[in-house]
Amino acid sequence: MSPDVHPTLGVFASDRGPGDVDRASLMSQVGSFLARKGARLVCLADGGAVPVPLLTSARTAGATVTLITAEDYSEPSAFEGVTVEHVPDREARLARVAALSQIYLALPGSLASASSLYLSWVRGGGGAGRKPVVFFDHHDAFKVVRGYAADIIANSIPNHDRYVQFATNVDDMWNKISWLVDQGATAL
Repeated sequence: MSPDVHPTLGVFASDRGPGDVDRASLMSQVGSFLARKGARLVCLADGGAVPVPLLTSARTAGATVTLITAEDYSEPSAFEGVTVEHVPDREARLARVAALSQIYLALPGSLASASSLYLSWVRGGGGAGRKPVVFFDHHDAFKVVRGYAADIIANSIPNHDRYVQFATNVDDMWNKISWLVDQGATAL
């Protein structure tokens, strides 16, 4: 990937980060790493679930970060420098994340973040929308999805690797993102 290319990643992370040391640490590591690589991040705050460690570490490291949230959300002072867009209804928030994202990044999380990822992907046009998903498969968090991709998707969709990738560490994650950009798999 050219050093001039700075993809916008729709990041779907655990809504339990602040209460879960391992996930909070992982989100902080990913946020600062992506910022150093020049990525722009878009995150969804839904139902009070906000990936605070991801946002604060990315912003502190210099990333452009956008948070899409409900109208009644009041952002904490720790989000200084984060662009917060207040969007009235959930469908419109999902569509906004889809509109801003070029690649989706799934971090280990909750069923709520997985559901939001899927719904945003659909709002973004699914596979035809040219917005692939990179799953950060930390501690086999996406083992079932990975198995489905290997057994079903790989055998039924040509060039399936341009739609879905799995990474095991942050360097591998960035390599997958770069590869997708280089292959023209995104609408960059």
